[in-house]
Amino acid sequence: MNESKLHDLINSMTLEEKAAQMSQVVSSFLHEGSGEEKITGPFAGMEVANEDMSGSGSVLGASGADDLRTIQRAYLERSRLGIPLLFMADVIHGYKTVFPVPLALGCTWDTEAVEKSAAIAAKEAAAAGLHVTFSPMVDLVRDPRWGRVMESTGEDPYLNGVLARAFVRGYQGDDLKNDQSKLAACVKHFAAYGAPEGGRDYNTVDMSRRQLMEYYLPAYEAALDEGAELVMTAFNTVEGIPATGNKWLMRDLLRKEMGFDGVLISDWGAVQEMIPHGVAADNREAAIKAVTAGLDIEMMTPCYIQHVKTLVEENVIQEALIDEAVLRILKLKNKLGLFENPYRGADRELEETVTLSDVHRQAARDTAAKSCVLLKNDGVLPLRKDRNIALIGPFAESTDLMGPWSIFGAEEDVVSVRTGICGKLDIEPAVEKGCDIEVISFEQLEAAVEAAKKAEVVVLALGEHSEMSGEAGSRTKIKLPDAQLQLVSELRKLGKPLVTVLFNGRPLDLHGVIDESDAVLEAWYPGTEAGHAVADLLFGDTNPSGKLTMSFPHSVGQVPVYYNSFTTGRPHNQIPSEYRFASKYLDAPNEPLFPFGFGLSYSEFTYSNVALSSEMMEESGTIRVSVDVQNTGAVAGEETVQMYVRDLVGEVVRPVKELKGFRKVHLEPGETKQVVFELDEESLKYYHSDLTYTYDAGEFVVSVGPDSRNTEGRRFTYSPAIRVRSAVGEHTTRVYGEERF
Repeated sequence: MNESKLHDLINSMTLEEKAAQMSQVVSSFLHEGSGEEKITGPFAGMEVANEDMSGSGSVLGASGADDLRTIQRAYLERSRLGIPLLFMADVIHGYKTVFPVPLALGCTWDTEAVEKSAAIAAKEAAAAGLHVTFSPMVDLVRDPRWGRVMESTGEDPYLNGVLARAFVRGYQGDDLKNDQSKLAACVKHFAAYGAPEGGRDYNTVDMSRRQLMEYYLPAYEAALDEGAELVMTAFNTVEGIPATGNKWLMRDLLRKEMGFDGVLISDWGAVQEMIPHGVAADNREAAIKAVTAGLDIEMMTPCYIQHVKTLVEENVIQEALIDEAVLRILKLKNKLGLFENPYRGADRELEETVTLSDVHRQAARDTAAKSCVLLKNDGVLPLRKDRNIALIGPFAESTDLMGPWSIFGAEEDVVSVRTGICGKLDIEPAVEKGCDIEVISFEQLEAAVEAAKKAEVVVLALGEHSEMSGEAGSRTKIKLPDAQLQLVSELRKLGKPLVTVLFNGRPLDLHGVIDESDAVLEAWYPGTEAGHAVADLLFGDTNPSGKLTMSFPHSVGQVPVYYNSFTTGRPHNQIPSEYRFASKYLDAPNEPLFPFGFGLSYSEFTYSNVALSSEMMEESGTIRVSVDVQNTGAVAGEETVQMYVRDLVGEVVRPVKELKGFRKVHLEPGETKQVVFELDEESLKYYHSDLTYTYDAGEFVVSVGPDSRNTEGRRFTYSPAIRVRSAVGEHTTRVYGEERF
C-alpha cells in the first residue's frame, strides 16, 4: 500500500478509530482466553468486551501462532476498515531459546554473537506471530543498585552504540516486509532512564543537557541510525518533565534533531503516570501533554481513548497531530506487510520446528560461554575431569538461570549446573544445596561441609534469584545474601580448592567471595544453555574470553563508579598518599574492584610495541595505532584488545579515558598478531559548553590494553580547522593555538 492510500485510509477514519490506533492493550481485552495477561492499574475491572478498547490498534504480550491468528481474525471480522493489529512483546534476550541477559551479552564484546542472538529471537518470535520487540534497551548504566542494569549492555556510550546496532540488525534484517522471520525493533527508554537518583527504579533523573547529549544519547542515535522502527519513552523525568510528555525531548530532539520519524510508544502506564508525577491534573491533561509531545501509542492507560475525540472537537489539539501519529502507525504496519498478510509469520508448524532447535540451543550455549567473565583464577581452573568434585550452593540444581525479562522461556528447558557438570564427568559429583538463597539451616550447612570434606575440589554455585534484579529490582545492599557468605566462609575453612560461579544480574560487592575463593567465574544469568556453557568453561573445553562492560565496586559506597570519570582539581594519584586533602575515600580506593574491560583467560596475553603512524593528526586525516599481542600461554585463546583516548586539555573537563575502538583476536599458543586501529577526527569530538559538537586542538593520549586500567599510551597532537555541528547546520571554526574563535 502506498502512502497516498494510507492518507485516504486516515481520511476515512473516525476520531474514535484514530484514537483506537493510538492505544495499546493486552490481548485479554480482545479475545477471552488468549493468554494469562493480568489486567492491572487503570484498566482493572473493565469488561473484556468493552467496545472502546476492542478497536485498539496493537496488542501487548500475547504469543503463539494459533492464538495470534485467532485474535487477528476475530479483530478483522469486526473492524470496519480492516486495519490489522500489531502484536508486540518484550523479547529481550531470546524468545523460547533464552540467551544471556543483555549485560552479559555486552560482556562478549562480540557484535556477530549479539546480532545472531537477536536474529534467533526474532525468528522464533515471528513464527509465534509477533511483529515488534521492545528491545534493545540502550540506557547507559553506572549504578548497580538499579535492577535494570541487567537489561543494558553497560557503562560505555561507544560500546553500547556498537551493540545497539548489532541488536537492530539482528531483529530487523534488511527487508521487514518480505522477510517474515524478522521483527521491528523498539529502542528504549528515551531518555536517560539508566540514571535514576539513588539507583531506585522510576525515580527522578536530573542531569545537565550537555551530559545527556555526551553520554546518554549516543546509543539511542546508533540504534536509530541502524534503522530501529520504534522508540519507547522512559518513565523518568528529563529536566523536570516526564519523558512521555516532554515536548522538547520528543519533538525537538528526537523528531527534529535526530530525524526519527518512526513510531513513538509509551512504556506501560507512563501517560497516566504524569498525574502522580505532578504535571497533569487528570487523564485529559495527560492526553494533551502526550499528544503535544508527539507520542503515537499509549500503552495500557485510557487517556487517548477517553479524551482524543473531545479534545479535537473542542479545538484543544489539532486533528493534524492525531493524523500524523496514526500515519506513522499505519506506515509501520505497511512496512511489516500486514495489509497484504495480516497473519505475517504466524505459523504453528514453523514455530514448533524452529523454537528451541538444536541449532538455536548451540548458539545460546556458545554465546553464554563467551559472556561469562573469569574474575579470579589462582591456578585451580580449568578443572580436571578425573577429580572428585563437590557441587554446592543454591544454584547447583536450580533452573532459575534465565534471569529477568525471559517471559516466554520455560525453566523446564533450562540446563542446570549439575546437568552440565555431570555431562563432563565419569563419576557423578556430590551435590548439596548448602543454603537457600537468603536462608541457611544447620542441616544444610552440615551436609555441605561433609560433602566438601570428601572432595578434591569444591564448586560453589551462588547468586541472586531472578526477582532480585530486573525492573523494580533496586537494592541498597549489593553483596550476596549473608546465608551464602556464611556458606563460603565455612567451606573455606576446609582448605579445599574453592571455585565460585556467580549467577546475578548486576555487579556485586564481592567481599566475602573474591577473597575466600581460589577462582571466581561471573556467569550472570546465562539462559537456556546455562549449565552446559558453565561446564564448558570450568573444564577448559572453552577458554573464557568475556570482559566486563560495567565496573564492579569495592563497596556500594563508591557507587556510581565507572571508568570514564573526570579527574578533579585535587587528583588523589598526583598527591602524596599521606596528604589528607585530596579527592579520595579514607576507607576504600577510588577505583573499582574490577574495572570496565576486565576479564581473565586460561591463556596469557602480552602487549608490546604500541606505536602511532604519526605524532600529528592532520585535518580530515587519521592516525594508525598498532600493538603486538602475543599468546604466551599454553592454550589457544581469544583476546579483546581495547583502544582508549584522552583529551588532555579540553574546553570542558574531559574523562580520564574513553573507549574508541576494540578488536577481538584469536591466538594460538606462542602466536603474535599485530592489531591495528584507525583513529580519526570523529573520535575526538565531544559536546562543548555551548552544546556544539566539535573537537579541541592540542595534545591527546591514545592508549591500548586488555582493559581500561591496564593500558600503554602514546601522545599525539591535533590542530586543524574544526567543523561544528549545531542547530543551524555545519560551519567551520578556525583554531589558533589553543583558542577557539
